[in-house]
Amino acid sequence: MRLVDLIRKKRDGRELSAGEIEFVVRGYTAGQLPDYQISAWLMAVLLKGMTRSETAALTQAMLHSGEVLQWNDLPQKKVDKHSTGGVGDKTSLILAPVVAAGGLLVPMISGRGLGHTGGTLDKLESIPGFNVNLSADEMRKVLAACGSCMIGQTASIVPADKKMYALRDVTGTVESPALICASIMSKKLAEGIDALVLDVKVGSGAFMKVEADAAHLAQLMVETGEQMGKKVVALLTDMDQPLGRAVGNALEVIECIDVLRGGGPEDLFELTLELSAWMFYLGERTKTVQEGRELATTLIADGVAYRKFGEMVRLQGGDERVLDNIGLLPTATHRMDVNSSGSGYVSQVDCEKIGVASLVLGGGRSTKDDVIDPAVGVMVHKKVGDEVAVDEPLCTLYYNRSEQIEEARALIQSSYTMSAAPLLKSNALIHRIIEHAGAGTAVT
Repeated sequence: MRLVDLIRKKRDGRELSAGEIEFVVRGYTAGQLPDYQISAWLMAVLLKGMTRSETAALTQAMLHSGEVLQWNDLPQKKVDKHSTGGVGDKTSLILAPVVAAGGLLVPMISGRGLGHTGGTLDKLESIPGFNVNLSADEMRKVLAACGSCMIGQTASIVPADKKMYALRDVTGTVESPALICASIMSKKLAEGIDALVLDVKVGSGAFMKVEADAAHLAQLMVETGEQMGKKVVALLTDMDQPLGRAVGNALEVIECIDVLRGGGPEDLFELTLELSAWMFYLGERTKTVQEGRELATTLIADGVAYRKFGEMVRLQGGDERVLDNIGLLPTATHRMDVNSSGSGYVSQVDCEKIGVASLVLGGGRSTKDDVIDPAVGVMVHKKVGDEVAVDEPLCTLYYNRSEQIEEARALIQSSYTMSAAPLLKSNALIHRIIEHAGAGTAVT
């Protein structure tokens, strides 16, 4: 078998067999195939696409390029959630202890933020001492003790994805739905889970700005997961404004603690509840999604999920005292309000600009090697539909260095669009739910 023949075959729009795809993935992971040929193959995939069978075969080959975690000694159902990323998207820190408190196991392998979107690992590492670099054996001990564990990808898990994504990033082939699907699903299925809930963001702060594109990717991931014997559902959720009010690592941890105490922003609470409910349902903990919502609500109201989060923090080396004393978290030296220059009602927020504002203050990365300041970020005071008076704060910037403060302030100012009259209807938090190999239910 020669790679050049497979490049031509895909270039001409013909379907590759599972064996041919396995040859590409195995050969590249082992260093037997050169970057320039794999680059050509990736571009052919981007331009000609992949069938559902090809996408499933690619996911399978990438999944088995490294270690697939096994939890046979732990009898509970294993479930997880994956988000495609957004601004203020912090639900993992809340739903993992909620679902674990409900009796399921959550072996979550998460990522770091890049660009304007935040990363779960960065948020967790703002907790003093929290260790996201656990081995499989260490992860097993934490899971057995408290039911949830949140770590980063290790070198032994899906090495094909790590190598191939680095090449995609510099060859203009990131946007292929098939390649995105295989990348996400291979890493999630390597966790050894039984079921997966996908939170596919759509809007100005998401990577997928157009709902049709987000729906296509969601359907592809659901079908691929089902072809590999897993229960999968995808929720298309709104990212036309930040989720919750905190944007920035330590600020978001504080907001998560507020929700686990029974408070916090309504939209963050509602989305966490919905995602948790689907995890309970797919994990066969409840017979219906509604029962899952009720269970999640009770676990938060009774403080069980709050205590479970503290237990996970302690078991992963973190200082669990932060739950009762948020002053132990990194704190910015300075604050600045960004005030409205006019009055009216917020009709639109450019969510990506708010994420970029946090980034330029030091709360995110422009490159993978950038060092994050966990204390900085943005607190959003006004969201779509809110009434605003002249000189009333739209957001507050938290910062330690003043060099980029004017750029961040200008980004916040330009992200808000005002109208004279209130909106008749704002975007729904959940746009659509996709189940059963692409069958979708619109949410109105």
